[in-house]
Amino acid sequence: MKTTQQLITLPAFSRGFHLITDIIEAEIQLPATGILTLFIQHTSAGLTINENADPDVRVDFEQIFNKLVPENMPFLTHTLEGSDDMPAHIKASLVGASVTIPIVDGQLALGTWQGIFLCEFRNHGGQRKILATVMG
Repeated sequence: MKTTQQLITLPAFSRGFHLITDIIEAEIQLPATGILTLFIQHTSAGLTINENADPDVRVDFEQIFNKLVPENMPFLTHTLEGSDDMPAHIKASLVGASVTIPIVDGQLALGTWQGIFLCEFRNHGGQRKILATVMG
């Protein structure tokens, strides 16, 4: 089995849930069969796989996460980087830093309505780096 790794730098995205499947697929070469693991190298953004058909899903995710972990909670002590920073760390921990996707017939074996999402939890997160590991 051959393993390759590639660092993918995403452009800066606004706060929210952003479909990045096309970016990932354009950046990597897939074997006929195998596994792709994506790992985001940041503590205030995450990765997830979810519905890619209806954009309202992304809006609802943002609203739910903001209700679960609001900004300006008076008991937070990690506040030097802004009111969105500590909530972003908590949200990133809830979502996770990696996703793993099977590769079948040279394609990501995502379901019909599934896509890969960058979960940007900072107001101004900047470019994000994702380490892609392909085993196949």
